[in-house]
Amino acid sequence: QVQLVESGGGLVQAGGSLRLSCVASIRTLSSVSMGWFRQAPGKEREFVGGITWSGARTYYTDSVKGRFTISRDNTNNTVYLQMNSLKPEDTAVYYCALTSDSRADRPSTYDYWGQGTQVTVSS
Repeated sequence: QVQLVESGGGLVQAGGSLRLSCVASIRTLSSVSMGWFRQAPGKEREFVGGITWSGARTYYTDSVKGRFTISRDNTNNTVYLQMNSLKPEDTAVYYCALTSDSRADRPSTYDYWGQGTQVTVSS
């Protein structure tokens, strides 16, 4: 049974930063790819980005490139989403997800999800 628990969300002013964390209760994170998704009110869930099992490759949706960074610490079974230069349109519930796919850029392959953490960016 895989469990993913996100933390780090909150309220921040536009231009500010937040770092989200996701801890996975899995024997080893080393063989899976991890990703972050978000869902704003009234909108479909959106793929934010992903990171391969080794951390060697990361992928981002265009709207967050240059502002968000995904990293991972396989020793501590944790994945991070560093969000800088936040904008009001980044407001959403952010979800951590896991896939056994070696690639991290195929949203349909993610099959384990956390409960989400709210990020609110005020203008």
